[in-house]
Amino acid sequence: MAIRLEKGQRINLEKSNGSKLTEFCVGCNWGAIVSAGFMGLGKKVTDVDLDLSCVMVDSNGNLVDHIYSPLYRHDFLGRYGMPPGKVDSRERALHHSGDDLKGDQAGDDGLDNEIITVNLSRVSPDVNQIFFFLNNCGKEDFSQIPYASIRMYEGTPSRVKEVFASYDVAAEPKYRGMTALIMGKLYRRNGEWKFSAIGDAYPDANLCETINRIVGYYAK
Repeated sequence: MAIRLEKGQRINLEKSNGSKLTEFCVGCNWGAIVSAGFMGLGKKVTDVDLDLSCVMVDSNGNLVDHIYSPLYRHDFLGRYGMPPGKVDSRERALHHSGDDLKGDQAGDDGLDNEIITVNLSRVSPDVNQIFFFLNNCGKEDFSQIPYASIRMYEGTPSRVKEVFASYDVAAEPKYRGMTALIMGKLYRRNGEWKFSAIGDAYPDANLCETINRIVGYYAK
């Protein structure tokens, strides 16, 4: 049975048969915003463009690698001292499936909108922590988005074999004004990889602010 993660919970990457989870997917699922149409007629569907990203830091908390959308403008990233976006980490240890600009249009379809595949055996030895986070590229905040969830599972981006753990974020008033969510991290401890569910939301204007927040606080 999959582990239903709570904020702050830490888990070992160990399957029910005792073997280690080393190759898996980290997927994020979310919905578009559905509201009543003009004068209550029909319905209006507002696209929600969330970006699932990750950054990798060394044992000193320094940024050493990243995965985020290549669609971010280079001049914008340059203002924050950030490199261009890319879908593959070094050694292709992590790979992003690509941008979903809309979210589920007709309710939760049970599929992930954006996925990062992970092969821990290929992660560079200088990487000590891997942070996964979401940014909303639109005007909405997380209190308006019907649902958002992150899960770790064995399989491929098109086929879920077995869900290992999941973490859900419901549309709640506490997320009003929050446009970024640091969802969790993989980290090395005594030579083994573990996972920690963070679940902290912030009113960051863009992913560069979130990356600086991770490096400046969470990675230390």
